Amino acid sequence: MKYSVGFRNSVLRKVLPPENRSVYQVAKEVGISAITIQSWLSRLKDGTMIIEAGDFEPTPGQRGAEEKLKLLLESKSVTDANLGDWLRRHGLHSEHLSLWEQELGDILKDKQQQLRKENAELKKQIKQLQREITKKDKAMAEALAIITLKKKVAAIYANMDEEE
Repeated sequence: MKYSVGFRNSVLRKVLPPENRSVYQVAKEVGISAITIQSWLSRLKDGTMIIEAGDFEPTPGQRGAEEKLKLLLESKSVTDANLGDWLRRHGLHSEHLSLWEQELGDILKDKQQQLRKENAELKKQIKQLQREITKKDKAMAEALAIITLKKKVAAIYANMDEEE
Protein backbone atom coordinates (compact mmCIF):
# COMPACT_ATOMS: atom_id res chain seq x y z
CA MET A 1 0.00 0.00 0.00
CA LYS A 2 1.36 3.41 -0.92
CA TYR A 3 1.11 6.25 1.58
CA SER A 4 1.36 9.95 0.90
CA VAL A 5 4.77 11.56 1.26
CA GLY A 6 3.49 13.90 3.96
CA PHE A 7 2.04 11.04 5.97
CA ARG A 8 5.24 9.00 5.66
CA ASN A 9 7.37 11.97 6.69
CA SER A 10 5.19 12.76 9.70
CA VAL A 11 5.48 9.13 10.85
CA LEU A 12 9.25 9.12 10.38
CA ARG A 13 9.61 12.36 12.35
CA LYS A 14 8.04 10.59 15.33
CA VAL A 15 10.56 7.75 15.37
CA LEU A 16 13.61 9.90 14.61
CA PRO A 17 15.27 12.44 16.93
CA PRO A 18 14.19 14.56 18.76
CA GLU A 19 11.07 12.49 19.51
CA ASN A 20 12.78 9.05 19.33
CA ARG A 21 9.55 7.16 19.92
CA SER A 22 9.21 3.42 19.54
CA VAL A 23 8.42 2.13 16.04
CA TYR A 24 5.75 -0.15 17.48
CA GLN A 25 4.16 2.65 19.49
CA VAL A 26 3.97 4.94 16.45
CA ALA A 27 2.71 2.09 14.25
CA LYS A 28 -0.12 1.43 16.69
CA GLU A 29 -0.93 5.13 16.95
CA VAL A 30 -1.17 5.78 13.22
CA GLY A 31 -2.61 2.39 12.32
CA ILE A 32 0.07 1.03 10.01
CA SER A 33 2.44 -1.94 10.17
CA ALA A 34 5.64 -1.60 12.18
CA ILE A 35 7.42 -3.39 9.32
CA THR A 36 6.41 -0.56 6.98
CA ILE A 37 7.95 2.03 9.30
CA GLN A 38 11.11 -0.07 9.67
CA SER A 39 11.32 -0.32 5.88
CA TRP A 40 11.07 3.45 5.59
CA LEU A 41 13.82 3.85 8.22
CA SER A 42 16.14 1.47 6.36
CA ARG A 43 15.49 3.33 3.07
CA LEU A 44 16.23 6.59 4.88
CA LYS A 45 19.54 5.21 6.20
CA ASP A 46 20.47 3.86 2.75
CA GLY A 47 19.88 7.29 1.27
CA THR A 48 17.19 6.06 -1.16
CA MET A 49 14.60 8.24 0.60
CA ILE A 50 14.74 11.70 2.17
CA ILE A 51 12.51 13.66 4.52
CA GLU A 52 11.61 17.05 3.16
CA ALA A 53 11.43 19.74 5.82
CA GLY A 54 8.25 21.48 4.72
CA ASP A 55 6.25 18.40 3.76
CA PHE A 56 4.11 17.58 6.80
CA GLU A 57 0.72 15.95 6.89
CA PRO A 58 -1.05 15.41 10.23
CA THR A 59 -1.69 11.87 11.38
CA PRO A 60 -5.31 10.73 11.53
CA GLY A 61 -5.35 11.31 15.29
CA GLN A 62 -4.07 14.87 14.93
CA ARG A 63 -6.88 16.00 12.65
CA GLY A 64 -9.61 18.21 14.04
CA ALA A 65 -13.31 17.35 14.07
CA GLU A 66 -14.03 19.74 11.20
CA GLU A 67 -11.39 18.16 8.98
CA LYS A 68 -12.54 14.67 9.94
CA LEU A 69 -16.10 15.54 8.94
CA LYS A 70 -14.91 17.02 5.64
CA LEU A 71 -12.89 13.89 4.85
CA LEU A 72 -15.78 11.62 5.87
CA LEU A 73 -18.17 13.45 3.57
CA GLU A 74 -15.62 13.42 0.77
CA SER A 75 -15.06 9.67 1.23
CA LYS A 76 -18.78 9.03 0.80
CA SER A 77 -18.60 10.46 -2.73
CA VAL A 78 -15.67 8.20 -3.70
CA THR A 79 -16.54 4.93 -5.43
CA ASP A 80 -15.51 1.66 -3.80
CA ALA A 81 -13.05 1.00 -6.62
CA ASN A 82 -11.25 4.31 -6.00
CA LEU A 83 -11.51 4.31 -2.21
CA GLY A 84 -8.13 2.64 -1.68
CA ASP A 85 -6.33 5.26 -3.76
CA TRP A 86 -8.23 8.06 -2.04
CA LEU A 87 -7.31 6.68 1.40
CA ARG A 88 -3.62 6.41 0.46
CA ARG A 89 -3.58 9.95 -0.91
CA HIS A 90 -4.85 11.22 2.44
CA GLY A 91 -2.72 8.88 4.55
CA LEU A 92 -5.71 7.04 5.99
CA HIS A 93 -7.07 3.56 6.50
CA SER A 94 -10.70 2.54 6.14
CA GLU A 95 -10.75 1.95 9.91
CA HIS A 96 -10.09 5.65 10.43
CA LEU A 97 -13.28 6.53 8.59
CA SER A 98 -15.43 4.23 10.71
CA LEU A 99 -13.75 5.45 13.91
CA TRP A 100 -14.24 9.07 12.91
CA GLU A 101 -17.87 8.42 12.06
CA GLN A 102 -18.39 6.97 15.52
CA GLU A 103 -16.40 9.78 17.15
CA LEU A 104 -18.39 12.49 15.38
CA GLY A 105 -21.62 10.68 16.27
CA ASP A 106 -20.57 10.70 19.92
CA ILE A 107 -19.73 14.41 19.71
CA LEU A 108 -23.19 15.12 18.27
CA LYS A 109 -24.87 12.98 20.92
CA ASP A 110 -22.99 14.78 23.69
CA LYS A 111 -23.90 18.14 22.17
CA GLN A 112 -27.57 17.13 21.99
CA GLN A 113 -27.53 16.05 25.63
CA GLN A 114 -25.89 19.32 26.60
CA LEU A 115 -28.47 21.32 24.64
CA ARG A 116 -31.33 19.35 26.21
CA LYS A 117 -29.91 20.00 29.66
CA GLU A 118 -29.54 23.72 28.94
CA ASN A 119 -33.07 23.78 27.51
CA ALA A 120 -34.48 22.14 30.66
CA GLU A 121 -32.62 24.64 32.85
CA LEU A 122 -33.94 27.55 30.80
CA LYS A 123 -37.50 26.22 31.02
CA LYS A 124 -37.09 25.95 34.78
CA GLN A 125 -35.86 29.55 34.96
CA ILE A 126 -38.77 30.72 32.80
CA LYS A 127 -41.29 29.05 35.12
CA GLN A 128 -39.61 30.62 38.14
CA LEU A 129 -39.66 34.06 36.51
CA GLN A 130 -43.31 33.63 35.53
CA ARG A 131 -44.15 32.77 39.15
CA GLU A 132 -42.33 35.90 40.32
CA ILE A 133 -44.18 38.03 37.75
CA THR A 134 -47.52 36.57 38.85
CA LYS A 135 -46.67 37.25 42.51
CA LYS A 136 -45.65 40.84 41.71
CA ASP A 137 -48.78 41.39 39.59
CA LYS A 138 -50.91 40.30 42.55
CA ALA A 139 -48.98 42.60 44.89
CA MET A 140 -49.46 45.51 42.46
CA ALA A 141 -53.18 44.76 42.19
CA GLU A 142 -53.47 44.79 45.99
CA ALA A 143 -51.54 48.06 46.21
CA LEU A 144 -53.78 49.59 43.54
CA ALA A 145 -56.89 48.41 45.41
CA ILE A 146 -55.60 49.90 48.67
CA ILE A 147 -54.78 53.23 46.98
CA THR A 148 -58.20 53.30 45.33
CA LEU A 149 -59.93 52.56 48.67
CA LYS A 150 -57.92 55.28 50.41
CA LYS A 151 -58.98 57.79 47.77
CA LYS A 152 -62.63 56.74 48.13
CA VAL A 153 -62.44 56.97 51.93
CA ALA A 154 -60.79 60.36 51.66
CA ALA A 155 -63.49 61.48 49.21
CA ILE A 156 -66.26 60.21 51.50
CA TYR A 157 -64.77 62.01 54.52
CA ALA A 158 -64.29 65.15 52.44
CA ASN A 159 -68.00 65.03 51.48
CA MET A 160 -69.01 64.51 55.11
CA ASP A 161 -66.94 67.48 56.24
CA GLU A 162 -68.57 69.68 53.59
CA GLU A 163 -72.07 68.62 54.67
CA GLU A 164 -71.53 69.51 58.25
